[in-house]
Amino acid sequence: MRLHRNLCFAVIDGLHKIFNEGEYADKVIQSLLKRDKRWGSRDRSFVAETTYDIVRWKRLYAEIAEVKAPYDRDNLWRMFAVWATLKGIRLPDWKYFVNTPTRKIKGRFDELSKIRKFRESIPDWIDEVGIAELGEDTWTKEIAMQNEQAEVILRVNTLKTNKKDLQLKLQSENIETEFLNNYPYALKLKERANVFKTEAFKDGWFEVQDASSQLVADFLDVQPGMKVVDTCAGAGGKTLHIAALMQNKGQVIAMDIYESKLKKLKTRAKRNGVHNFDMRVIDSTKPIKKLYDKADRVLIDAPCSGLGVLRRNPDAKWKLEPEFLDSIRVTQQEVLQQYSKMVKPGGKLVYATCSVLPSENQKQVDKFLTSESGKDFTFVKDKKILAHKSGFDGFYMALLEKKK
Repeated sequence: MRLHRNLCFAVIDGLHKIFNEGEYADKVIQSLLKRDKRWGSRDRSFVAETTYDIVRWKRLYAEIAEVKAPYDRDNLWRMFAVWATLKGIRLPDWKYFVNTPTRKIKGRFDELSKIRKFRESIPDWIDEVGIAELGEDTWTKEIAMQNEQAEVILRVNTLKTNKKDLQLKLQSENIETEFLNNYPYALKLKERANVFKTEAFKDGWFEVQDASSQLVADFLDVQPGMKVVDTCAGAGGKTLHIAALMQNKGQVIAMDIYESKLKKLKTRAKRNGVHNFDMRVIDSTKPIKKLYDKADRVLIDAPCSGLGVLRRNPDAKWKLEPEFLDSIRVTQQEVLQQYSKMVKPGGKLVYATCSVLPSENQKQVDKFLTSESGKDFTFVKDKKILAHKSGFDGFYMALLEKKK
């Protein structure tokens, strides 16, 4: 592979924003890809994947390059040189790469790869939490899988089409997919492609959604005609899936504390042909209280550490702090206590997170069930999904039923 100066500069600029200015990697990369209209798909792929790669392995590369935060541009070029050397890419004779010790880089990589926190490129505290909660063996496998690039998974919109027709439609647009066993709505791309430019996407035939995430709406056991509340709806990926399972009959109420996220749902719903939904901003306790004992189903896709989805958000491990983990556990319990009151007698509640830590998952459910608010609920079942076992995102979901 030959390195091109303008593409490498884009990567360095992106890394500077992510590492030194605290910007989110996905937003930075979106912005970088608009930089030069002449770039082809291969150029854009290089910028995106190289930036993500260096973000993912930041600790390992910084240790090999012997640089420390905050990273000036010389430091970032040194980390880039480590990335290129380990990929077997010949370094051009640019000033940034003068005296790059390629043999020493390979030696340091072999040496550091024996230590998990460097090999998997994670902060010490996350490594300690992972071992404490999952045990050495499980954590070692899980964090290794979290460093693999996530595959692109589509969820078919059953309001408009079916899996087979979607597959054929994408095939006509030169995108090959395959079915996944035990995931009734999922198609996996055989090769990465920009699916958002396809006619199938513009026509609302699918959404991009990881296979693990697709299981949540099914777990909620919705039926057409029900009143269902998605309490932490965000941009509405699961809201849309719930609406499709309800065949557009009944009512789905999408709630979130951020109005900006719900506005995205409005656009997506129009494309998906979903019209049985309402949106409510949680700007006080009133929207919640109005729904006490009214909902047949309530989904709490709770805010969490995101340690089950590091494959698609590699910069999250550098932004997370131990204090956040403590505060989010408090938030999770508060949300469970409050939002569960919307479930009517005989109704069901699903508590879900994209974390693999028991302290955010089954321990939160256990604590809730022994509380005053939880005494009216019974535990039905739960599902713990680890990335290294499923091949998809780490997830947790628990189904509770309110006594009649």
